Amino acid sequence: MAIRQIRIAGDPILCKVCKEVKTMTPMLQTLVEDMLDTMYEANGVGLAAPQVGVLKRIAVIDIGDGPIVLVNPQIIHQDGEQSGDEACLSLPGKAGEVVRPNHVIVRAFDEYMTEYEVEGEELLARALCHEIEHLDGHMFMERVIGAIHEAVMDED
Repeated sequence: MAIRQIRIAGDPILCKVCKEVKTMTPMLQTLVEDMLDTMYEANGVGLAAPQVGVLKRIAVIDIGDGPIVLVNPQIIHQDGEQSGDEACLSLPGKAGEVVRPNHVIVRAFDEYMTEYEVEGEELLARALCHEIEHLDGHMFMERVIGAIHEAVMDED
């Protein structure tokens, strides 16, 4: 579809709470496709609608197991704890240590408005929490322990 511009930290839209999706319209279906394309183009593992300037409760994630579309996601269970570096497409080249649950269960709708649950551990749990926080107007920098630093990029 299309690559959308990713909003960068400091953009006021990233601090706003997103609105619930009542109906999946053709425009929102296009948004989901564009978000996936944008996330893959930027080599990210997740992207939330406000990061592309849309205040809707939609996020996409792919940690390498195929895309997950989250519409109106809610964390319904979390336990355990993990700590590690986290980065964000809205803060390019930067990372910081963040503590997150090690296990979460999220209830959401898919792009067809079919309700489902996704269970995640480790990286998927981290990504689910990170993207849902975007939908509530928060960014990972609010949770960083210590200083934000240059992200270390993996070389393939």
